[in-house]
Amino acid sequence: MKKQILALSVVLGVASLGWASDKAPKEAATDRLDNAATVLHEVMATPDKGIPQEVMDHAKCVAVVPHMIKGGFVFGAEGGRGVATCRTANGWSAPAFFSVEGGSWGLQIGVEGIDLVMVFQNQKGMDHLLESKFKVGADASAAAGPVGRHASAQTDWKMDAEILTYSRAKGAFAGLTLNGAAVHEDKDSMTAIYGPGTNERDVLTGKVPPPPSAHAFLSAVRGAKAEASASR
Repeated sequence: MKKQILALSVVLGVASLGWASDKAPKEAATDRLDNAATVLHEVMATPDKGIPQEVMDHAKCVAVVPHMIKGGFVFGAEGGRGVATCRTANGWSAPAFFSVEGGSWGLQIGVEGIDLVMVFQNQKGMDHLLESKFKVGADASAAAGPVGRHASAQTDWKMDAEILTYSRAKGAFAGLTLNGAAVHEDKDSMTAIYGPGTNERDVLTGKVPPPPSAHAFLSAVRGAKAEASASR
């Protein structure tokens, strides 16, 4: 047991490095927006392994966590910071900043950075995101999303989960899961970009205009449909 606890401490220590940054909060948040844009471009540009056009057409919100840290020795640990945008009457909203943290049970060995994309595909899933804090699996159901040129043949993808997840790993990892992970507002980054007093709901419902630093990310989300169509 002592060895397991020690191993878990090492993993959590390594994971915490992924959260640390020498940059100012605003610069770090801007970098996250740019990295999220790059991730989405690269995922959508993969013809047979990207997110299908039907999924993007159906999306209520799109969230990206670039280089999320995963680690585990018997117990799993996960953590990362991401950005999200939701559909409004005037197009995609300004991006909101959130954090992911939590754990899972199972035989898991290794520490790895992955790029994570979450597609919120119905109003219930969107409502959880607007609440600024929810737990995957307990509050909002999630499942691995369909990949490839089309999702229409997989008739149950619209009904099974509120959130469809896509991950791109840079190395091997056993037991990758989001179940039990808590998603909540990243208040430091929200304040750095929008100033004090701005909340996630106002941003994601279109009450706050997008900052110039969000241009690349929002362009990537808007262009995702075109990239999915081009890959057919």
